[in-house]
Amino acid sequence: MIVVNRFRVPEADGPAFREDLQRAHDALAARPGFLTGTLGRNVDDPELWVLTTTWEHVGAYRRALSSYDVKLHAVATLGRAIEEPSAYEVAGPGTDLNIQQTRSLG
Repeated sequence: MIVVNRFRVPEADGPAFREDLQRAHDALAARPGFLTGTLGRNVDDPELWVLTTTWEHVGAYRRALSSYDVKLHAVATLGRAIEEPSAYEVAGPGTDLNIQQTRSLG
């Protein structure tokens, strides 16, 4: 599973935000199921930042978000993300993709 969080940050706030984003990355990276992560800044628009993370599965990502350390060191920064869908399933050849349907039983 891939998570893409994009952020719009005033250029003057970039250095401090970079530290905050690294702290968020590090908190996520310490959680079970984390595979890899990357911080980036757009080459054409220095106010646009990204944090991409890859997880074993959606459950690992959701459990990571509820952990104490992530709440303490990452949630405030992640809360600054541009409001848009951020979780993606890997869609490689032969991969069964999620089917959009109601998940409740009743």
